[in-house]
Amino acid sequence: MIIKRAKDVIDIEAAAITSLKGKIGREFVKAVEAISKCKGRVIVSGMGKPGFIAQKISATLSSTGTPSLYLHPAEALHGDLGRITKGDIMIAFSNSGETEEIVKFLPIIKKIGIKLISFVGNVNSTLAKNSDYVLNTCVKKEACSLGLAPTASTTAMLAMGDALAVALLDKKGFKEKDFAFYHPGGTLGKRLLLTVDDIMRKKADHPIVRDTLKVKEVLLRITSARAGSATVVDAGGKLVGIFTDGDLRRHIEKDKNLLLRKVKDVMTKAPTVIKRNRLAAEAFQILQAKKIDEIPVVDDKNRPIGLVDVQDLLKAGIV
Repeated sequence: MIIKRAKDVIDIEAAAITSLKGKIGREFVKAVEAISKCKGRVIVSGMGKPGFIAQKISATLSSTGTPSLYLHPAEALHGDLGRITKGDIMIAFSNSGETEEIVKFLPIIKKIGIKLISFVGNVNSTLAKNSDYVLNTCVKKEACSLGLAPTASTTAMLAMGDALAVALLDKKGFKEKDFAFYHPGGTLGKRLLLTVDDIMRKKADHPIVRDTLKVKEVLLRITSARAGSATVVDAGGKLVGIFTDGDLRRHIEKDKNLLLRKVKDVMTKAPTVIKRNRLAAEAFQILQAKKIDEIPVVDDKNRPIGLVDVQDLLKAGIV
């Protein structure tokens, strides 16, 4: 019985969302165009359960390049209407379209002179009649067995709100780099914003050694820096190789005098390199493709200035 009831709820809400396709038309297009031309912010409001949907849609708009804030209808009646300016546009959520707190502030919205978009389940309601653009989110029935608790109706509002936000995103030409700008703490933001220079090991954390140095001395430098490799340069300070843990393992089994060899004789020559202004995500792609753990960072004259280790990428949240 429990499983059947749960599946019934999913079916009812899925049907509510599907029915929205037939309700999206010219009015929806006008609403998107109005928001895209708005010079101010999108003020989003709703009471009760629709209020939570309103908050989510406001957050989605803000994170996709459309400045937005949520206005609680009750607080609006006690001074918060002062947050609205003439250049703004408002979206109001109400299934009945008769929510008392929202209906009460409609005259003030008209007086301020801003456009009003409504998400309503009753297109003949007071809210709908006083709106510039009406988005119909009517559902046949709620998923609640009592037919009272907002379930299918709020799901429909959420889906219609997401449709509006995504359509607006496309109209504005909002790209991945723009999304990353508003999400610097997320994985996508890090992948699109962090550069090699932001995460590379520098100075004392990046051992740079001459190619004439003995392996045992190089190992001491690597240990001191707590690194996994050393970048090798010639007399002119230009990169000629890298000495890694892998190089050590490959030679130590067959060369008993390895520690006394010059590092240039056992290093990996002409290693793959990267510039400091490249994205950190690009460095990770190189490490994956080459199946290596470190990559030297060089300047325009091929002089090493840093080192990117796969562990640094992991710590930075790139992967």
